[in-house]
Amino acid sequence: MFAHAGMVLGVIVLVFIIARALKLTTELSMFVAALAGALAHGAGIPPRHIVEGAFTYFDVTLIFLTATFFMNLLKEAGGVTFIVRGIIRRFHRYRVLTLLFLTLVMLVPGALTGAGTVTVFVVGALVSTVLSYMGIPKERVAAIVFLCAAMSAAAPPINLWAMMTAAGSNMPYVGFFLPLGVITILGALFSVFFLGWKGKAVEPEQVLAELPEAPAGMRSWKVALPFVVLLGLILAGRIWPWSMPILGLPLVFMIAATTVILVSPKRLSILKVASETVDDMLPLVGIMVVVGILVQIMALSGARGLISLAVVTMPLLAIFATLFLILPLSEGVLQYAAAPLLGIPLIFLFNMKGFNPIIALAGMATMWPIGDMLPPTAVVGRAAVMVVGYKGPYYGGFVKSCAIPAAFILMLGTLYVVLSNKLAFLIGG
Repeated sequence: MFAHAGMVLGVIVLVFIIARALKLTTELSMFVAALAGALAHGAGIPPRHIVEGAFTYFDVTLIFLTATFFMNLLKEAGGVTFIVRGIIRRFHRYRVLTLLFLTLVMLVPGALTGAGTVTVFVVGALVSTVLSYMGIPKERVAAIVFLCAAMSAAAPPINLWAMMTAAGSNMPYVGFFLPLGVITILGALFSVFFLGWKGKAVEPEQVLAELPEAPAGMRSWKVALPFVVLLGLILAGRIWPWSMPILGLPLVFMIAATTVILVSPKRLSILKVASETVDDMLPLVGIMVVVGILVQIMALSGARGLISLAVVTMPLLAIFATLFLILPLSEGVLQYAAAPLLGIPLIFLFNMKGFNPIIALAGMATMWPIGDMLPPTAVVGRAAVMVVGYKGPYYGGFVKSCAIPAAFILMLGTLYVVLSNKLAFLIGG
């Protein structure tokens, strides 16, 4: 049994490596590897398992599609530009406040969508323009955009790594808001102030001249109202659980998106924004579909159980000593597939050993997105470099600038796991 599962796992890994060497995308490489694993198991091409796997994370896919549509509508309406220009006008004399509010602006898109690429593409260009005029070198600007994008993807309410791991562990995605909020805000603030503290005073006229103009008629309340509706509907379900109908996050985001359309000072091309949203999110949707198929095939063949057994039999000290390396590296290779493949057995192990699974998973789910700057995928890292316009060496400049803040975030994540019981008071939030 162990030999057979090991053989299937070896075939999956080998085919994935060959597919990547042949320049196939990560999504296609995973799909081909999953089919090869099914063939090696002797199951042929199993349609039922492929379909079931493809729909494993259907609800999660709907969440970040609708959330990204909401953010793209807000950007198209001029809300994001209005916010950034307002920050510069009001706080350009105070470097600390400028950096603080820019950090908050960068945390929102990924927090609502679960995707760091959304942060990069929605606010990355605007924020990087401001940071460059603050005298911060390009490699550090790219590092700030990436690290804030990584923390925004890990921030509540939508953390895809935690959601996927929780779903596979029969664990409700409840109680994560404050644990994830604390660690991601600390990580983002440390990154921004460590990398952006030194520089020069902002010249508001120069910065505002570089930024796009906000549409005439845009007002603060028009930017705030969609978020008030969004948070109001989410909180209503918690405050009045027996009276408020269960809307579901996809519907909540669509209601908030409708609010953007109604208050927008200019007419929005809804179909165009929707089409661009689907185009932008297609790689992420593909990853989610293929990850589900891969996990399903690995469960069918016993390869997933073999990985779980290998993880749960490791000494705890060895896990604690290597977790900060294993999780980012697995994300760099497998992207979101790393969460169900490694996260589920780790959570079972920590729960069995008496660690608080919610705090432990919050720590792990903050370490995974750091791997989005690592090869072979490096999706968010390369997107940040491209949006900022950094032309220097990727590893010698950009990754090197990320090193110390990333180490700080990984240390926080490891402490979350090790001290999970002592930090359990955070779950009350």
